[in-house]
Amino acid sequence: MDSELKVLARNPPASAQPESDARPFLKPEPETPRPESNLTIEEMEKKYAAYVRNDVYGPMGRGELPWAEKFLLGLGLMFLLPARVVAGMTILVVYYTICRVCTAFLAPNREDDQEDYAHMGGWRRLVILQSGRFLSRVVLFVFGFYWFSESCIGTEVDGELNSESADEDVETPGAIVSNHVSYIDILYHMSSSFPSFVSKRSVAKIPLVGLISKCLGCVYVQRELKSSDFKGVSGVITERVREAHKNKQAPKIMLFPEGTTTNGDYLLPFKTGAFLAKAPVLPVILKYPYQRFSPAWDSISGARHVMILLCQFVNYIEVLKLPVYHPSAQDKEDPKLYAENVRQLMAREGNLSLSDIGLAEKRVYHAALNGLISER
Repeated sequence: MDSELKVLARNPPASAQPESDARPFLKPEPETPRPESNLTIEEMEKKYAAYVRNDVYGPMGRGELPWAEKFLLGLGLMFLLPARVVAGMTILVVYYTICRVCTAFLAPNREDDQEDYAHMGGWRRLVILQSGRFLSRVVLFVFGFYWFSESCIGTEVDGELNSESADEDVETPGAIVSNHVSYIDILYHMSSSFPSFVSKRSVAKIPLVGLISKCLGCVYVQRELKSSDFKGVSGVITERVREAHKNKQAPKIMLFPEGTTTNGDYLLPFKTGAFLAKAPVLPVILKYPYQRFSPAWDSISGARHVMILLCQFVNYIEVLKLPVYHPSAQDKEDPKLYAENVRQLMAREGNLSLSDIGLAEKRVYHAALNGLISER
């Protein structure tokens, strides 16, 4: 027995190697480090530049405003905010009613622990699609986004990009991938192509919004389910991407590979979920030029952001659509390489800076920033 213990002591059993990441949407959240209380706001802004607000309203929207801005904000609170909230809620109820009528007496498509109405055809799908795109554009107009600046790049680059002159069947993208700046991103993409999104499962239970999300064909994330027979959201995403690539009538799917929002000047590392299917993707870059208040949802609470956004007299969106990116043989073999190549392309064409920080650092910055502001 002693000899056996000595052998074990000299040769401890090898620890089990972690399995490869087959479910990138379901990987456990990294433990958030503690806030760095010894850093000043200026030092944190340099370290966490991708989440820094550079508008008049300052960090977390709590900066000291000049009197002119206070006056304009007061006017917005009195006149614009109530009118826009009422108009937005009215449009939401109208579209919910359309979805309710179009899905009456129909059972939703249930597959892989998902539930949606996006796979239905005929006049019902046409009405939901066209009215959804139109009303999304109306909501943006109500919110002050009166016009868009949209541009496309059609230059062909062998091995990367394909112009519109290529074969239509080859050009069909499996997914639309976009940088993530604000919740306004979702409204723009709904008005443009009305795609499906990845969403928390709790969204399906929200009054009014839940049915609309099912009509969009949202893929719901259920992080708490970890049984070995559960394919996971990444498997569902991969199938949906392949389906959209092969069948033009299938619902499109829109993915934000960064996984969180930035201030619009940076691109965070991409998750691989959109690229596992080895299908072409359509990169789209969104920017929000501003003079006083940035529509970027970075280091500011949701309620405060919505309130100030709706008080702005005019808001702007700039959209740059790149040609469909077709993965090379190396990209298909390595989803991480595929994701990074698309990220590098979007950064280059959109004049965006690359950042290596992620959601964990964003939480650290928010916590530290909130503590410093509270101490004032």
